Amino acid sequence: MKIRSSRIFVHSDLIPCVIETENGIISRIHPYETEADLDYGDQIIIPGMIDVHCHGAYGFDTDYADPEGLRKWAAGIVQEGVTGFLATTITEKKDVLLKAVRNVADVVKQGYEGARILGIHFEGPYLDMAYKGAQPPEAIVPASIEEFKEYQEAADGLIRIITLAPEHDPDFALTRWCAAHDVAVSIGHTSASYAQAVLAAANGAKSVTHTYNAMTPLKHRENGTVGAALRMRDLYSEIICDCNHSTPQALNIFFHSKNPDKAVMISDSLMCKGFEPGTKFLFGGHEIEIYPDGSAHLVEEKNLAGSTMKMNDGLRNLVKKAMVPFENAVMSATHNPACLIGMGNRLGKIEVGYDCDLAVLDEDFHVIETFCKGIPMLK
Repeated sequence: MKIRSSRIFVHSDLIPCVIETENGIISRIHPYETEADLDYGDQIIIPGMIDVHCHGAYGFDTDYADPEGLRKWAAGIVQEGVTGFLATTITEKKDVLLKAVRNVADVVKQGYEGARILGIHFEGPYLDMAYKGAQPPEAIVPASIEEFKEYQEAADGLIRIITLAPEHDPDFALTRWCAAHDVAVSIGHTSASYAQAVLAAANGAKSVTHTYNAMTPLKHRENGTVGAALRMRDLYSEIICDCNHSTPQALNIFFHSKNPDKAVMISDSLMCKGFEPGTKFLFGGHEIEIYPDGSAHLVEEKNLAGSTMKMNDGLRNLVKKAMVPFENAVMSATHNPACLIGMGNRLGKIEVGYDCDLAVLDEDFHVIETFCKGIPMLK
């Protein structure tokens, strides 16, 4: 099959060309004049987006361990231009987490339709109590290599990222173990000082979880984890781009500080994505409510719990509200997250040899079509 547009995102530029796909892989990139099976005119075609930090949608949460809920989620988020994601846990008791990761592994083995489940993001339970955010405090425990091995075994090796507070990882033992076993350690929900965050990176930490949120702030004499995320330009850093977790101005500062190859847009979406404001759900045993701006908050404590953001809306926010260059915004949602999870050699680019995962967007970032391994998902 051959797909044509006058604006296809190739190596950080929008060029007129034709993408040829065979067996789900991009086999050739042809000149624009080449005959095509599908012609999208001047619509924008970018690589399919990859969300490496998302807890659920449409009433499903990863911790629910419901196979049909996970399948519904994978089938639904192609509407956002997403072609791959990491099912993300929240802090919970051990038996709940074991069931959750087993469920993901089982669905991957048994099959499903839609965006590909690329693995699991294990957020907690090795977090800091002061910066727990909306994570259930009763389930936070000390870091343990032996316990994490149990989770990874139950997950059939699918845990790609773990969020932990490095100050509660004695001698950075779990951090070093994960780095040696191809699990990306992300610094988050942490009271770490700037120095502790830098040491965590020196011991193998690869990323920072939802930068600005649930971590020590940047001050001009006490730089905190936020300062480390902005200063260490070779450290991957997630950012929620709903303009609720961080203002457009803070997003702009983040993207101007980071190496363009290390910024990673995430949704941090919860099970309440797809529902109207005022809807309430249980999140880790605690009630949350959707606010009119689309954010989700704990009902009792009022803490910001997560988002209902669609990834294509995040792109729009970055470009039109935060004034981030288009190419940097696209990279943060495509190739950068692929590289973070060790899949940058086959995902997140429109290039020969890469999977034909594409999102077709109009001028206002609405999704016209999504291709998963060359298969159109929306029509």
